[in-house]
Amino acid sequence: MKVQVVILAAGSSTRTYPLTATRPKALLKVANREIILHNLDALAEIASEFIVVVGYKKEMIIGLPGDEYRGIPVRYAEQREQLGTGNALRSASEMLREKFLVIMGDDIYSKEDLERCASQEEYSILAARVTDPQNFGVIIEHQGLLKEIIEKPKEPPSNLVNCGCYLLNRDVLKIQEKTSERGELELTELVSEFSKSNRVKIVEAKSWMPITYPWSIIDANEKMLAGMQGKIEGTVEKNATLKGEVYVGKGSIIKSGAYIEGPVMIGENCRIGPNCYIRASTTIGNNCHIGNAVEIKNSVIFDNTNVAHLSYIGDSVLGYNVNIGAGNITANLRHDGSNIKSMVKGVLVDTGRRKFGTIIGDHVHTGIHTSIYPGRKIWNGKTTLPGEIVREDII
Repeated sequence: MKVQVVILAAGSSTRTYPLTATRPKALLKVANREIILHNLDALAEIASEFIVVVGYKKEMIIGLPGDEYRGIPVRYAEQREQLGTGNALRSASEMLREKFLVIMGDDIYSKEDLERCASQEEYSILAARVTDPQNFGVIIEHQGLLKEIIEKPKEPPSNLVNCGCYLLNRDVLKIQEKTSERGELELTELVSEFSKSNRVKIVEAKSWMPITYPWSIIDANEKMLAGMQGKIEGTVEKNATLKGEVYVGKGSIIKSGAYIEGPVMIGENCRIGPNCYIRASTTIGNNCHIGNAVEIKNSVIFDNTNVAHLSYIGDSVLGYNVNIGAGNITANLRHDGSNIKSMVKGVLVDTGRRKFGTIIGDHVHTGIHTSIYPGRKIWNGKTTLPGEIVREDII
């Protein structure tokens, strides 16, 4: 039986700045495909209709799937003010049928998990066990049923957290509004109340990729590439070496002396090399140039970006239309080997990563011999001087 699917994609997501200062989080790419398209593909066999709730830069999302995706109708509801996920669902109330599946548009879900949630006889919530439950909505359960969701508790009662995927009915919209400390109506609050009069089964996720911070793109990309199959649709010159699973898009050329260790994904119309080293879990977008003697490791590079000769990019995300000058170095390891921290909304956050380089926004140009400390960010449109050392975020 197919189900109506609601995708919440209206938020502005300031925690993932600078990447989302220019586009909704649902349009960030993982493995060279927008997050929302990964989810639409995963839902294609069970969805009767998609309702996408848009708000922030709505025209960018509407222009991607359009009015139909893989033969499934797509309609849009607008959340005019950013007043929380519960308010976002209410924005689509006139379109909703009696029973529907709701997902967050900026996390990545697996086909299997979505189908298991949607196939429950009554209602369901997708949950996962994590190592940092204090950063999520923690689930209180009894005999496999939801009893309550506690948002980001300082002392979590368990490590089972909410993945933001629910099978609900229209009764959830009748629940009296109760705003959070931020003045927003949270869907988690509505679902908690809904569970008091409905049996909401907990379905434990087998594969869920939350995109919480900019470096979450690195984690998700690594997981997505782990299951990829290589394919060569471009040109590989003589004396280039490709090992493992490597995908090379149409119109791309891998020049002589390039050494690529899969899994690696390279988009269309790229020039790679000569004599460069592309290491595992790297995704390079469309129309990119990776120059002579460049090394790239475990990184995501978005479309139309150039990394000039003699540079090293490690454990990093580079935005659209970026130009990395010759001889740039991203430091990705602290001398003491401890986890790297990064500034998010004025707070220094532990990334949980021992190796983490930089996050660079769109249209950034760096000068030659720029060196970037671990965990630093460069905001959209900014530049660096030749020889500059980036010790603090450039905003």
